[in-house]
Amino acid sequence: MATEATANGGYLDILRAPHAARLLTGTLVGRLPNGTGPIAITVFTRAEGGSYSLAGGLIAAYGVATAIGQPLLGRAVDLKGQPRIQLPAAVVSALGMAALALTGIGNLLLAYAAVLVAGLFTPPLEGGLRALWPSVLGREDRVHRAYAMDAVAQEVMFTVGPLLLTLLVALWSPASALVVINLLGVLGALSVVLSEPSRTWRSAPREAHWLGALRSPGLLALLACFFFVGLALGSITVAGVAYADDRGDEAVYGWLMAALGLGALVGGVAYGARRWAGPPERRLRVLVLLLAVCYLPLTLVPGPVAMTALAALAGVFLAPAIACAFIVVDRHAPSGTVTEAFSWLVTTFGVGAALGSAVSGPAVELAGTPAGFAVAGAGGFVAFLVLLATGRVLGPPVTPRHAVGGGAASDGAAAGRTEKNTRSSENDRNGAVEPGFSTGSQA
Repeated sequence: MATEATANGGYLDILRAPHAARLLTGTLVGRLPNGTGPIAITVFTRAEGGSYSLAGGLIAAYGVATAIGQPLLGRAVDLKGQPRIQLPAAVVSALGMAALALTGIGNLLLAYAAVLVAGLFTPPLEGGLRALWPSVLGREDRVHRAYAMDAVAQEVMFTVGPLLLTLLVALWSPASALVVINLLGVLGALSVVLSEPSRTWRSAPREAHWLGALRSPGLLALLACFFFVGLALGSITVAGVAYADDRGDEAVYGWLMAALGLGALVGGVAYGARRWAGPPERRLRVLVLLLAVCYLPLTLVPGPVAMTALAALAGVFLAPAIACAFIVVDRHAPSGTVTEAFSWLVTTFGVGAALGSAVSGPAVELAGTPAGFAVAGAGGFVAFLVLLATGRVLGPPVTPRHAVGGGAASDGAAAGRTEKNTRSSENDRNGAVEPGFSTGSQA
C-alpha cells in the first residue's frame, strides 16, 4: 500500500539536507570513469587502430577487475573508513587509465595491465554513498527516498556520461577524453571524502568472519536475484543492436537505449514520490515480477516507434526494483559490512549483465532477434523465482529496528526517536548482529 509523500518528504527536502547534494553530486562525478569506461575504452582502441575484438577483450578485463575489486575495497572501507580507501583507490584507478592513454595499445601486455589496475581500484563510491545516507538524513523514510533518488540519478549519469565523453573526444582526442574523465572522477571522490559525513563515518562493530557480508543468507538470495536481473538487462543491449541491424538503421539502437533509460527515470521518480507501507522484501517480489512481465513484449519486435515505446515500458520498473533492493541490502547486511554488501550488489549485477550479453549473442544468431529479447524475459522470471524460492531467508527481520542517523551528528536527536537502536543476536538469522540500518553506529 502506498500513500502520497508529504511536502517535506520529497526529493528537494533530501537535497536541502546538509551535505546531501554535495555527496550525491560528488559520487556521480566520481563514478563517471566507471560509467563511461566500456565506451571510452572502445573509442580509444578504435582510434588507435585496434579491432573491436581487442576493445572487447580490454572491456572484459576491465569489467572482471572491477567485479573483483568492488567488494574487496568495500570491505576495506568498512574496516578503515572512507577517506583512507576511496581517494587512494580513485587516484590509482585514474593512473591506470592514464597509462593506457599514454602508452596506447602497441604493447598489449601493458594495455591489459593498465585496464586491470583501473578496474581493480575503481573506488566503491556507490556503496559508500548508501552507507552515508542514514547518518546524513536521519529518518528512515528519507533514507528510503534517497535510495530511489540514487537509482534515478544513476540513469541520468549513464545518459550524461557518454554525451560528455563524446564532447571531449570532439574537442580534443580519445586519449585526452580518457584522461579528463578520470581526472573528474578523482575530483568527485575528493569532494566526497573531504565532506564531514565521510570523514566521520565509521562502520558498525562487526564480527570477524572471512565471508564478510556473504554470511547473510538473505543477502545471498538478493544477490542471486539481481544476477539474473543484470543478465536480463545485458541481453537487451545486444538484442537491441540486432534489432537495429535488422532495420538497417544504427540510430534505432540509440533510441531504444534512451527509451529504456527514460522509462527507468520515470519509474524511479514515481516510486520515490510515494511512501510505501509493508516489508520491502515483499514489495521487491512484486517489482521484479512486473519487471519480467514488461520485458516479454519486446519479443514481438514491432516497428521502431512501437518498439521504442515497449523499451520505455521495459525500463519502468528497473529503478524502483533497484531502489527497493538497496533497502533490502541494508536490512540484511550483517553489522559492519554495509559498504561491502552494497558493493557485492554492484558486482553481481555487473557480472550478470556481462553474461547476459554473452548469452544473447548466440541466441540471436541461432533463432533471430526475438530470441535475444526472450533471454531478457527469461532472466527476469528466473530472478522472480529466486525471490519466491528464498522467501524464508529473505523475509523481514524478526525484530526490525532501523538505526538511521546515529553518530555524533545526530546524538542530540537520538532521544527523540521512538525506534530504539538495539542490537540483539537472538533474532539474527545471519549469525551476527541483527540486520537493519547497520550504518547507524557512526563516529
